[in-house]
Amino acid sequence: MSLQTELETIKDNGLRQIEAATDQKELNQIKVQLLGKKGSITQTLRGIAKLPVEERPTAGSLANQIRDELTTALETKLSALETASLNQKLAAEKIDVTLPGDQIPFGHPHVIQKIIDEIEDIFIGMGYQVLSGPEVEEEHYNFEMMNLPKDHPARDMQDTFYITKEILMRTHTSPMQARALETHDFSQGPLKMISPGVVFRRDTDDPTHSHQFHQVEGIVIDKHITMADLKGTLTAMTHALFGDKFQVRLRPSYFPFTEPSVEADITCMNCGGKGCAVCKGSGWIEVLGAGMVHPNVLKMAGVNPHEYGGFAFGVGPDRFAMLKYGVNDIRDFYLNNLKFLTQFD
Repeated sequence: MSLQTELETIKDNGLRQIEAATDQKELNQIKVQLLGKKGSITQTLRGIAKLPVEERPTAGSLANQIRDELTTALETKLSALETASLNQKLAAEKIDVTLPGDQIPFGHPHVIQKIIDEIEDIFIGMGYQVLSGPEVEEEHYNFEMMNLPKDHPARDMQDTFYITKEILMRTHTSPMQARALETHDFSQGPLKMISPGVVFRRDTDDPTHSHQFHQVEGIVIDKHITMADLKGTLTAMTHALFGDKFQVRLRPSYFPFTEPSVEADITCMNCGGKGCAVCKGSGWIEVLGAGMVHPNVLKMAGVNPHEYGGFAFGVGPDRFAMLKYGVNDIRDFYLNNLKFLTQFD
């Protein structure tokens, strides 16, 4: 068989194979067989050197022509296969725009976060600033600056998660009170702030207690602040959260960082103040602790207690959420039960 006949045979067979190819992988294999380094065309071209000198130009020209024809055929077929593949995908993945869309579930704030947001909005509306502080706190700010001496029971290991002798997980958000007092410039106006955050106690979890819970510390420091200002503030917050029908009363209590100290009660939500099992017949529910800031707290922060005074309070958003929504077990808020949590949307 002459070289010219061999080349024509390779071309005819190659064109038939290209036309019959059904996918890109098969087409690529055909390309290698025809035009690769060990392909049919390459092997045949090596035989040109054995031809008489006068026949070599004609044979070389024919070989190049056939190689170009096969290359063009391969490119055309590849384009056709790609188009067919795309059309197949479009047909399989087409969207019927007349069908109703899938319902995509939306995330929502946790019920505790919703209560905290409400509290923040209330106090921002009364001119307070919102400050946040470290959850891993220095003993100096957590206890000493809050007028808690070294031998106070609250500093016992049974109540506090200590990391080192001087570093601990904060047991309340009150350290921000001390930090704010240290840095506030009273020549620019009074200090009015709240500090929401997570706090930690060595406590046994039960329906009303948790080793990790939330607190919102609030403080106002200025000249001529009285207990009446405290009650008015707590009443405004209670009415904004629960409604005007709920009243606030203050009872004497004790906290190391306030003097005098009070417990704040609100009208029982279950019975409306008539007395029931929830409020143990009293008609009142205890909700928070508060009082006038202790002079020692002001003094340790570098504030003159003879010139300035004020009040502080600690709100428990977890307890407020339990009261507002009638939840009996605080642990329900932390079990990630979406069926339970989504009812508060």
